[in-house]
Amino acid sequence: MYVSWETGAMSTGRDYEGYAAKMRRHVLAGTDMEVDVRFVDMMSRRCACVLDIGCGIGNAVNGLRARGHAAYGIDPTPEVLEVARDLYDPSWFRRMAAVDIEPGTLPLNGLPGAYDVVLMSGNVPSFLSANELRKTFRQVAELLEAGGIFVVGTTTVIQGGPMDQDKAAAGSGLTLSHRFSDWHLSPFHAGSPWSVSVFSAPGSRNLAEVPDGMFVLRG
Repeated sequence: MYVSWETGAMSTGRDYEGYAAKMRRHVLAGTDMEVDVRFVDMMSRRCACVLDIGCGIGNAVNGLRARGHAAYGIDPTPEVLEVARDLYDPSWFRRMAAVDIEPGTLPLNGLPGAYDVVLMSGNVPSFLSANELRKTFRQVAELLEAGGIFVVGTTTVIQGGPMDQDKAAAGSGLTLSHRFSDWHLSPFHAGSPWSVSVFSAPGSRNLAEVPDGMFVLRG
């Protein structure tokens, strides 16, 4: 059954310390948690500027950095940010909530004011009320460069799922360009338990000057 909502945020009382400790163990054990990183890397231009909303322990930011992107992460939860700053470069992360990403606010916190890609995965939308999700979409639209993309990965049957994302996108200036049932580009259908949605800003993307995989053989 699909669960939607109109007002109010998710309840509190989660074991953030336990979650942060579990994720730290995964990183130290070498668990591959970069499926979203590979997706974003494929979808973006080389050396893209990326903002990860709800970055958690920062593994996606680190993975994108390793691939040459200028990636930054924000999260409102100190327990997970403590792990992120311990495992990786602390300058990549800020304690901020999704609703705080107004273009003028980010530079005041030492972050870029414009991005090629904004990522929000791991059920982050489920922590937002309907009004907060709408505000986040509007603010992401202001942050994105022409042709930039907003990548949202989430479970489909909880609040903040694809139906709620589409409602939030309406009037934001962002349009749904792709929707998959996983990070491996599997087709999305009504029964998909997971969704990866790509919303695009108006305009053409600034692609790399190098061929970036496109090679033309000339005689």
